[in-house]
Amino acid sequence: MTSAAPDYGGLTGYEPISDADRKEFLENGFLLVRNVLTEEHRAALEAAMDRVYDEEVAAGTAEHLKKDGTLHLLGFLNRDELFGHLLTQPTIFPYMWGLAGWNIYTHHNHLDVTPPTSVEEPPSWGWHQDGYRQNSDPETMDPNLPRPMFSLKVAYVISDLSETGRGATKVIPGSHLWNSLPRPADTTVHNPDPEGTVEITANPGDCFIFDRRLWHSRSPNYSNITRKMLFVGYTYRWIRILDDMAIDREGEWWKNRTPVQRQLLGEATHTANYWGINWNGYIDEEIPLRKELKTRGLLDRSIPWLR
Repeated sequence: MTSAAPDYGGLTGYEPISDADRKEFLENGFLLVRNVLTEEHRAALEAAMDRVYDEEVAAGTAEHLKKDGTLHLLGFLNRDELFGHLLTQPTIFPYMWGLAGWNIYTHHNHLDVTPPTSVEEPPSWGWHQDGYRQNSDPETMDPNLPRPMFSLKVAYVISDLSETGRGATKVIPGSHLWNSLPRPADTTVHNPDPEGTVEITANPGDCFIFDRRLWHSRSPNYSNITRKMLFVGYTYRWIRILDDMAIDREGEWWKNRTPVQRQLLGEATHTANYWGINWNGYIDEEIPLRKELKTRGLLDRSIPWLR
């Protein structure tokens, strides 16, 4: 592993997103962004994924690895130096603070490997919103009032998902504003996808960003290509972490993290700091991401999460 971040030609991760991208995300609930990884970087990430996969196979971790070879590994970021750099990937990080603000961290991240299957999957209904109790605890009685976003996720496409049938994610554009989705009466038979469904086809090195409320579903991989993806979720620091990702704060991986990356990994000076304030009730100007944005003149009082 090398501690140096991949070179992206001077991009810092603090180049503001366009109004058009913000509008598209807010209207559709997701945004497909092309060529966010150089081929060299993508290939290195794939090699790191392959190494982690082999380690999980050798360990026989049934919790993460299924009998068919599918791996869904939570809290993967500290498994390689390259994964740590993804926290502030310069081509994508502007979308994180631009859409969610400065008081954020990663509460949930997972590494997914889905080998091809020649066996037809049994009928199921996999459509869901992320967030578990976030979809019921803050529920309103008004079905026309959408729940809060609370979190968003970046999905890095490592393998070739440029054609359908390779296990890509299916979404319903605009459905992040729906609190419910009609469910078929009989899920023991194959049911058609909901009206408006789109399968996100993407090239290696692309990514898509989505609002956790977006109704989405996995799809079977009936191709001859192993689906490989890396997901990094971001939420507000006053929301509890979802994944159990034990970090050795005396180790090299942690020492290589920047102040902003450490914030994104949950570091704080005190409990009120997670709420964006000091104990006197005023904004803590030393929170790393806020300080960085303020120094660069990127705070904006017209955008609530960037005040």
